[in-house]
Formats: sequence, structure tokens, C-alpha cells
Amino acid sequence: MKEMSSAMPGGQQPQKHYGITSAISLAPPREIDHQYTKKLCDAMKPFGVFEDEEELNHRLAVLGKLNNFVKEWISEISELKNLPPSAISCVGGKIFTFGSYRLGVHTKGADIDALCVAPRHVERSDFFSSFFEKFKQHEEIKDLRAVEDAFVPVIKFKFDGIEIDLLFARLALQSIPDNLDLRGDSILRNLDIRCIRSLNGCRVTDEILYLVPNKENFRLTLRAIKLWAKRRGIYSNMLGFLGGVSWAMLVARTCQLYPNAVAATLVHKFFLVFSKWEWPNPVLLKQPEDSNLNLPVWDPRVNPSDRYHLMPIITPAYPQQNSTYNVSSSTRTIMSEEFKYGLSVTDEILQGKTEWSKLFEPPNFFQKYKHYIVLTASASTEENHLEWIGLVESKIRVLVGNLERNEYITLAHVNPQSFPGSKENRNENDFVSMWFIGIIFKKVENAESVNIDLTYDIQSFTDTVYRQANNINMLKDGMKIEATHVKKKQLHQYLPPELVQKKKRSIAELNRSSNGGSSKRLSLDSSHLDSSRDTDSGTPFTSPSSKPAKPASDTDDGVSPPKQLFVEGSPAPSAATAATASLATPAAPVATAAAAATPTAAATATATPTVATDQGMSIPVIGSKHVAAKQAVTPVGSSIPTLVSRGADPLNGATAKRAHSPTLEEQAKRLKETEKARIHIA
Repeated sequence: MKEMSSAMPGGQQPQKHYGITSAISLAPPREIDHQYTKKLCDAMKPFGVFEDEEELNHRLAVLGKLNNFVKEWISEISELKNLPPSAISCVGGKIFTFGSYRLGVHTKGADIDALCVAPRHVERSDFFSSFFEKFKQHEEIKDLRAVEDAFVPVIKFKFDGIEIDLLFARLALQSIPDNLDLRGDSILRNLDIRCIRSLNGCRVTDEILYLVPNKENFRLTLRAIKLWAKRRGIYSNMLGFLGGVSWAMLVARTCQLYPNAVAATLVHKFFLVFSKWEWPNPVLLKQPEDSNLNLPVWDPRVNPSDRYHLMPIITPAYPQQNSTYNVSSSTRTIMSEEFKYGLSVTDEILQGKTEWSKLFEPPNFFQKYKHYIVLTASASTEENHLEWIGLVESKIRVLVGNLERNEYITLAHVNPQSFPGSKENRNENDFVSMWFIGIIFKKVENAESVNIDLTYDIQSFTDTVYRQANNINMLKDGMKIEATHVKKKQLHQYLPPELVQKKKRSIAELNRSSNGGSSKRLSLDSSHLDSSRDTDSGTPFTSPSSKPAKPASDTDDGVSPPKQLFVEGSPAPSAATAATASLATPAAPVATAAAAATPTAAATATATPTVATDQGMSIPVIGSKHVAAKQAVTPVGSSIPTLVSRGADPLNGATAKRAHSPTLEEQAKRLKETEKARIHIA
């Protein structure tokens, strides 16, 4: 670490600075900052973010048992491989933790990410065979399953009630001592790529902790930011938002810039820094180092594809990677808005105008947009349904990307929470999950109406899902995907009234609004976002039984039936059928009309003007550069072209252009389509 050139206040000795720049402020905390921090802790307690001592001791005991179990197994393997007794006695083996548990920010009931490190004579095949079989005999092990062919192979299980995901890595060492440090890059020499991937989680977590000035302040701040992100619906790496390690790195960077601040101040500074950050300038906790191991690292100077990452947050351990490669233009816009809103709320909190609880109020997603796409995944059995929704959810960002590339769509906002299908909108014996995507259509100038064709966008997505399901032999009879366009006023047909009704604002909220608080986001629902999971698999709401009252702010004329954009029947599980995902429309749900091929049958929608994203002022120490164009660049790797309806009026009077032309195969498939789903904007 570098030394600060200036002394701290009060004539103290210079302190080390952390990160790639000097600190913004070295100011020590005031008494009122400690008071606000205590209030922050009190506000978080009802959400179960703190673990009691009994549960903490239980976790420590389980990890101790697991560590002893691993050492015992490695000794047995060593004996089977005819190692001399002197070597067996010191062969070692160790369990390392990483993720939220290692960072010290895990919540009640959370699982533990762990890594089994073994010496060079223990093979990966041993881990997934003899270790797995030995584990089966352990009376405290439940729900044991191996995922050997995953990108990062893992064994999942419950150990005395605690869920654990256990990875494996063998090092090029004769023995594994108890004091082994995984931070050194030399530990990666002569390892296969699967072991390097398995080690990465531990190395990144340890490096983050090493690079923050005060671990306790970092942990409390990270707990607050993770809770805020989950409550606001922007915690999901899978869906294009940020996952746990990315939020940890943003908080760590804030701690580096304000090394002496306590948690209440750091939460406020977090929003200050990242509401003004000029993306795509990367967030770095330290200068990248080259270890000459020839592993691929994030480097836009060398890798052209890295130049198109929209919100790069770079892991500090070699090989450095961008942890936010899933972020899209829509999710970046949504998160940028949330940073600004978080800043306005914490401004109010630190001025004594409101309480910390306001920061953790979830938005009412279902009042935010005029138009939504309802994505439904269904299966005929519960077991098939769990498999199916896992795959569909992992591919939703493909659909969001397709929608973003449509020149008439400004933003596509997916709600990370899924919901069970209501009885009115599913077959009696089906298991159904729904996701909702809010859509903002671009304001079309000099055109009274325009037809927007989303058939290609939707079909490209379903093709991807079915192809993947077929490739991994998951596809079974009864697995279906359905995408339907609905207006805000029609959401009551899918969701319980308490989610879609507009919340009445209290006198206190109205007063805060008149005192300069943001009124844009004050329509809040109290509990529909889960506060302890990355993505919610669904809340068991009962089906709505009555139609809610018309919201006062809704100006749409009349209630037209939902427009079914695309219905995908479950094809036979063959490669040819899955690859083409041919259209086979099943019986439409009760409240869903069949897809129309003509503009006259299309749903009528009012275009919402685009709200320009305010880039904000740059903070001097960030080192950001002024760029001419503020708009996000479409990633080069985009493979799904934009498809505009033949009846559409181009924005500039010219022929609509695509960033990427479809292949001959795609063009042929398009010509064979017999139905076109259109949204008619007038």
C-alpha cells in the first residue's frame, strides 16, 4: 500500500491509502455519525440481516466437522494411492469459505459457499466419486447432489440443516497446511481451468477484505447496501443487475475513498459516488497486475469485446474479470436511477427529515409502467416445473436484450421476483411461474401511429430456451413458454390486488415531497420483494377474486383484453423440433386473446416519452474521461437482429436498419411465419 503524503487531522501520522487513487476525505466520524449508524442497524434488524450467536456457533461447528471430514477423506485416498505413512500423516487438506459468509455479511438461514482444497495426488474424479459416496453415509448429510458438468463443478448438500455448496480444487502441492494462503498468484501454476475457476471465489473475497481500510465498517455498510438492492429489485446477476460480489466491490471502493467514515456516512457516500460515476469507466480496487500465467483477463486494450461492457466492475484477484458482463443498457439505466434515488433519500435521512426505513421501502413495480410483457413458464409436474423455471429464468436476459434492440423500445425492465400463475390463467393441473417486464416505448415523431412487431424478438428468445433445454436433455412434455402484452390496468388478471393497487400516500409522505423529496417514487408496496435472496422463486399469493378499483392516475381509455404476443407449445423433445421451436398454440388462458395477424386486432397503447439519463458531475478522483456520446453502445456480440413490423413507420422516414443482419436460415424461418404479433401505438 502507498503512504498518504498529507498528515491526518490532529497531527496524527500519515495513513495508508487504499485503491488506485487518493481518498476523497480523511475526516474522522462525528458523534452524530455514530448515532445515525446505530439507527441504521436498528432499521435493518427487522429484515433478519443479522445472525444471532447461537446460529453463528452452529455454522462454525458444522464447518469444523466438514473440515475434519475432508482431512479424513484425503488421508484415506492417500493410503489407497500407496503414499508412505510419513507423507499421509501430514498430507492435510482444508475447507475455505467465500462469498457472503467469508465477507461476514450472510443473513439468517443463508447457505455457505465453500471450497475443498486437496494436494496434487487427489483427483477431481476422486472428489465426485469416493468423497461423494463417503458423504452419503454421513447421518447429518441431507439432499446430497452433484453437478459435475457445471461451469464450476459443485456438490450441494445440507449439513445439519445448513445448506452448503462445495467446490473442489487440487493444488500442485504435496500437502495442504492449515495456514495456507490462497491470495498468492503462484498458487495457480500448473492448475487446470476448473481448479482456477473454483479458487477464484476465495481469492476475490480474500482480496476484497485485504483492500478495505476497516472491515467492520465495510461489513455493516455492505449489509445495508445488499438489503437496499434486494428491496429495490436490483439484486440479480442472472437477470442483468448486480450480484453479491459486485455490490461488495462497489462498497469496498467507497470505503477506500472515505477510509475513516462509519457505516451511516459510507452508505450516503456510496450513493453519492455511484450516482455520479461516468460509466463505462471501470471500478477498480487496485491496479491490475500481470502474473505471466497466460490466463485471460479483462483488458479492453487487448480484448475488443471488453470495450462494450456497460458497467465494468473488475475483480481484484488474478485473473481479473468483469463481474457485471450481464448488465444491459436497461438494467444500467434502472440502477443509475436507483443510485440517484438512494442519494436523495440518504440526504433526507442525514438532515433528520426521514428515517432509515424509507431507504428499504420497495418500489411498486406494477405502477411504474403503462405496458408490460407477462412471461409465463409452465410444466405438468412440480419436479419438471422447478427444472424448467430455472432454465427460463437464466435466459430472461436474452429476451430483454432482444427487446432493447428493437428501435421502438426505450427500456425493458424485468422484475427479479417471479409469481405463481393465477387459477384464471392456467390449466388446472399445470405448475406455473410468471415474470413481468415493464416496457417503455419510444416517442415516435411525425407519426400518428406505428405498428411494433415483437414476434421475432419473442421467438428468438423461445428458440434459445428450447434449444438449451434439448441440449441438456431437460425438455419434457408439458413444458411451455408464453409471452403476453398487457396494460397496467390489466395486471389484476394476473396478480393479487394488493400488488397492483396504487398505495395511498400518507400526510408525512406528502409533506416530505413538498419539502424537496422525490415524489416520483413514493408509490411503494410494503413487502413484495424478498429481502434475503438474489431472485425469488415466487410468493404463494392467492388468486385475485375481485377487480380492483381504477387507479386515479391511469389515463388509458377502456380495458382491452391482454394481447398475446407469442405462445409456445411444448414440442416433442427432439433436437430438430427444439432447434426450430415451431409454433403450436395451445388453448389460450381465460383472459388472453389469441395473437392477431393484423394491426386492427392489436392492443392500443400510448407511447411514453424517453427520459434522458442524467450523467451527473464527475468526481475528480474517479479519473473518468469526457466522452462525446453518452448513450450506451450495443454490444458487438449481439446475435439477435432488430425486427420492425412491415407496417411500421420508420423514425426518420428511411428504411429501418438493423445492427446485425439475420442469417439466411433466420430469414427463411421468418418467411415461414404465419402469425405476426403487433402492438399498435397511436
